[in-house]
Amino acid sequence: MRTNGRLRAARLDHGWLSQEKAAEEISTAGRLALGDPYFTVSVRTYRRWESDGPGWPRPDTAAALRAAFGLGPEHLGFTPPPGHPARLRHAEEASSMERRSFLAAGSVAALGMVNAADLRPRDIDPALVGYFYQQLGGHYTADMMLGPRDLIGTVTEQYRLISDLTRAARGTVREELIQVGVAYAALAGWLHQDAGLWDSTAYWHGIAQMDAQMLANTDLTAYILSNMARLRSDLGDGRAAVDLCRQGLSERHRLSHRIRVNLMHQQAHGHSLLGERTAVDQLLDEASAVVEVVDPSIPWGAVHHNAYFFEVQRATCYGRMGLHSEAQHIWDRINADMPPAARRDTGVYLARQAAAYAATGEPEHAVTLAAQSAEIAAQTRSARHRKELEALRQSMSRWRDDPIGDRLVKALKPLAAQNH
Repeated sequence: MRTNGRLRAARLDHGWLSQEKAAEEISTAGRLALGDPYFTVSVRTYRRWESDGPGWPRPDTAAALRAAFGLGPEHLGFTPPPGHPARLRHAEEASSMERRSFLAAGSVAALGMVNAADLRPRDIDPALVGYFYQQLGGHYTADMMLGPRDLIGTVTEQYRLISDLTRAARGTVREELIQVGVAYAALAGWLHQDAGLWDSTAYWHGIAQMDAQMLANTDLTAYILSNMARLRSDLGDGRAAVDLCRQGLSERHRLSHRIRVNLMHQQAHGHSLLGERTAVDQLLDEASAVVEVVDPSIPWGAVHHNAYFFEVQRATCYGRMGLHSEAQHIWDRINADMPPAARRDTGVYLARQAAAYAATGEPEHAVTLAAQSAEIAAQTRSARHRKELEALRQSMSRWRDDPIGDRLVKALKPLAAQNH
């Protein structure tokens, strides 16, 4: 019996081992994306989708699939009907992908890469390690500009290539490929987290952790703990975030400065969820001093060494703790001079700044910032960003019947348009 292999592959890539789990996750994603608490995809419907030649889904179901997988139905084995805009779009994307594949193949060939499907032990050109790190830096930059969903496929496929090469490599090159693979798996985890795909976030953190354990590298192991702490903070579990970072810092004398900074600022976020301001300030002050001596040659565990990084962490922590006036003054400084390339982050910061204005009784400023933030959120499709704006909407409910409430609805309209 033939099956819809694309949808099945996407399901397994997200760590959903059963069709029942996939139906449940798509239903949850659909309810959030559509704002419809009754939206449901039955197991029977999902099973039909994984059979050969499923029909084109309804608009609401298509939106749920996009929210769950980060891909449109045309990329999940559904065939658009004649005349449907997705048919032309899919053809254009396929042509573009062929061009990108040709260019990528040319770049890799220049490094002397061999067929990754051949996993027999052999010599792998060490230049490949530098190539993958160079690509990783580009992915970090693209993430700030584009958001997560346009990068998930590329990063996960590159991890699989690195993993194949690792199994074929030997000696020092193998160890270096494992290290760069951990960095790619960690980035894949972050992208899924930013997209709101929690199960697959945990899956990729698990991959990174398993790979890191193949090497006796304290930095790598602690780096993964810092990423897991960030996930716990996003889920509101401050105690777990603090405990994970404390575990990573237990051998701080063996850690690079870069990883110590990662752990300390993530631990500060955990303490902010617990309302512990003194610990927040102490950790951020210490981390901001340590970052001055970070070794820039360490290519993973990136720290944004700029004038605003620790101010961003402090303002975010203060906002969580209800210190809105202090947070507002910090956000005013940060958002006045954010670089254009950090588009996704700028959108998130504007949402947090708007929340601070709303909390201090200045809803007009809040709505103005919300409109700018929502435009960016609609383009980058970051679930984390949307969550910030949803929290702002709820915090401004007291102005629901006021003209400012109508302005807020209009300001957030790009988010509703994105769902359809």
